[in-house]
Amino acid sequence: QVQLVESGGGLVQAGGSLRLSCRASGSIFSTNVMAWYRQAPGKQRELVSTITSGGTTNYADSVKGRFTISRDNAKNTVYLQMNSLRPEDTAVYYCHYRNWAGNYNYWGQGTQVTVSS
Repeated sequence: QVQLVESGGGLVQAGGSLRLSCRASGSIFSTNVMAWYRQAPGKQRELVSTITSGGTTNYADSVKGRFTISRDNAKNTVYLQMNSLRPEDTAVYYCHYRNWAGNYNYWGQGTQVTVSS
């Protein structure tokens, strides 16, 4: 079992910044992929960004150049730095963990991000 605890969400004006954190604990595989997803009201959950345990990153086109994912493997923590926020970034942001094979998947409880115009 892996537990994921997110923090850092909140209310911010358009153009502002927020930093999300997700700390993993439990039976963590040394090779894994951690990610951030988001789900806006009435929409499907979508992938925002991923980062492997080796540091390879990937971003959705909608956040490229504005969001940066990073991780501290010693702390089993992944971060999402969100800059130049837009109202359309408003959503519940979820942390996700999977092992390299993908047969173990875990979700955090979600943290609300609200961007006002």
